[in-house]
Amino acid sequence: MKLRILNGGHAAIAYAGALLGHHFAHDAARDPLIRGYLEKLEREEIIPTLAPISGIEFPAYLATVLERFANPEIGDTVPRLCLDGSNRQPKFILPTLADRLEAGRSIDGLALEVALWCRYCAGKGADGEPLTVDDENAERLTENARRAEHDPTAFLSMTDIFGPLADNATFAAAFTRAVNALYRDGTAGTLETYVNGGLS
Repeated sequence: MKLRILNGGHAAIAYAGALLGHHFAHDAARDPLIRGYLEKLEREEIIPTLAPISGIEFPAYLATVLERFANPEIGDTVPRLCLDGSNRQPKFILPTLADRLEAGRSIDGLALEVALWCRYCAGKGADGEPLTVDDENAERLTENARRAEHDPTAFLSMTDIFGPLADNATFAAAFTRAVNALYRDGTAGTLETYVNGGLS
């Protein structure tokens, strides 16, 4: 539950927040576009993958998580949340994505999260300011992320990170749509499109 709702939620706001120029996690969590994206992703794609836990109401836990993310007294930063994505994505996002695919369910929001990570790894924010990719695989991530602007599947070629998902056609198609939208419409425009309907 924690890994998917809380840690997965951190990943969802991290890269969107970095691309939109937020430094503090609470500012990213309060951004209406990021908040809308996070809530839709959690309710429609993450929480439905969880098995019931006696005495736990997932919507109530999510509400607590959202309140925590938006609390300025915690003082968490977006750069910290963006750290070590090549290690964190396989723990907090990709298992959820794999479960959704196995169940034949939509993965648009999760594919968008991976696309936001990819766009972040390319090293420039929405305003053109440089972003520091703090990751042991930073050089390789940046190289493949920059190639992804014209060939999105280049980023998925890192099989040590993506495992079997690297060869999943459904994931590749959803990821490609998300990457193309980010370069065509920008981060804010893509988040708005996702929140208000879907990506195409």
